[in-house]
Amino acid sequence: MALTFTPITPNLAGMEESLGTKLVPGAQVKVTQQIAARDRTWTSEVIGVVVSYDQKQTGSWFAHARGDRLWLDRLTLRKADGEITTLILDEFSHIDIVSGAPAAAAR
Repeated sequence: MALTFTPITPNLAGMEESLGTKLVPGAQVKVTQQIAARDRTWTSEVIGVVVSYDQKQTGSWFAHARGDRLWLDRLTLRKADGEITTLILDEFSHIDIVSGAPAAAAR
C-alpha cells in the first residue's frame, strides 16, 4: 500500500510576520497538524484560545543550534472544555485565525 501523505499548505515555515503578530493571548485559532505514518496520514485539529506563543529550548544536547539547543515554536491553547494543551508547531502545521483577540487582550 502506497503512502498517501498529502501535506497541507504550511503557513508556518518562515512564518509570515502577520500570522505571528495575530497569535496573541485571547485570539481563537484552529490548528491542523499532520503526521505521516507508514501507510496513512494522521491528521489532528485543535481549536482553542491562545494562552501563549513563543520559542523555547528543548533539552536536546545534540541539536547544535543556537545555544546548542533545538528551539521549537510552542503554541499553548485553552480548549472549550478548559483543557490546556501545548502544540509544537512544524512545517506540517497550518493555523487559521478564527477570531482575533479582544481589544483589551491585544494591547
